[in-house]
Amino acid sequence: MKPSRIRVRAALAATATAALAAVSLEPQSAGASTAAAHRELSTVSAPQLARTLLDRLKGQEAGAYYDEGSRRLVVNIVDRAAETVVRAAGAEPKLVTYSQAELDSTKAALDATPAIPGTTWGPDARANRVVVTADPTVTGAKLARLKKTVASFGDTVLMRRTATKLTRFIAGGDAIWGRDFSARCSVGFNVKRAGKPDGFLTAGHCGNVIKSWAQVQGGPEIAKTVKSAFPRTDFALAEYTADVAHPSAVNLYNGGMLPITGARDAAMGDKVGRSGSTTGTHFGTVLAVNQTVNYQEGQVTGLVKTDVCAQPGDSGGAFFAYDPQNPPASSAALGITSGGDGDCMTGGTTYFQPVTAALAASGAAIGGS
Repeated sequence: MKPSRIRVRAALAATATAALAAVSLEPQSAGASTAAAHRELSTVSAPQLARTLLDRLKGQEAGAYYDEGSRRLVVNIVDRAAETVVRAAGAEPKLVTYSQAELDSTKAALDATPAIPGTTWGPDARANRVVVTADPTVTGAKLARLKKTVASFGDTVLMRRTATKLTRFIAGGDAIWGRDFSARCSVGFNVKRAGKPDGFLTAGHCGNVIKSWAQVQGGPEIAKTVKSAFPRTDFALAEYTADVAHPSAVNLYNGGMLPITGARDAAMGDKVGRSGSTTGTHFGTVLAVNQTVNYQEGQVTGLVKTDVCAQPGDSGGAFFAYDPQNPPASSAALGITSGGDGDCMTGGTTYFQPVTAALAASGAAIGGS
């Protein structure tokens, strides 16, 4: 058949922390250096420096974040001996109470508790706490149980509420249609596998119910799902069964396509984009990593939290490194849209499945033709 282009969509799902109201502890720090000299950093160089410093300071740090007002990188430390290293690198040290290891341990303990749908949690570098967020469906006995659980962790956990419901995004979208289930999602990234047909990554909650894929509603099959994982993780791999063009690129919805040349993990402060078949391309910032989301269908761990909006149909779409103020000629794949709350009229919080984990589990690499 004549090849046709599948436009790679970056879909994203807004999730809990829009209009947050604190109902528990406020963040505190054991102290902070306010006179530290620092150099101004861009939204690209700050996350790169953060990854380098956090690797060097293992055991002495508790995450980092980018202060856009002063264009500085703030690195949380639990040992004053690390101040010199941080300042010498051009960042500002901030002495805090809890180490990254303590926050990760608290998150792991929360992951082991009975899941309450409508909640999310994970380490937050600005708060130096594990932040637990509950959506409006968490009421009555569920809310009482959640508050009791949060209280059992003492000052390491901060609880917040969101005004909109947490959900996964499986409706909407015109990127890819299910032939055996009336739903549509968005293509994430095209991939290659040694000795096997090319394919694409999308959300696992899409792949669980859609086994045969069409490019248009009611159209012929162009791909079939060969691997799907949801909950716990949220990705699916579909392999092409028809001769269709599938470039390694993301549709920017401005008449252009952004080449995707590789993949990496997201870092807090990264400027990012997502291109969804329902809402087009939107941009924002990574707010946190290693987040847990408790959907009605089950718990998903290790997600990336952002302030990029999304709506139903954006599920499965691409999440990639992108600063609209300094548009790159090409970019790296970061993740696959999972779920969240809010919309692109009022905004919201969104969560993504890291693409590196999906590629490793699928035996695939970024690539198309």
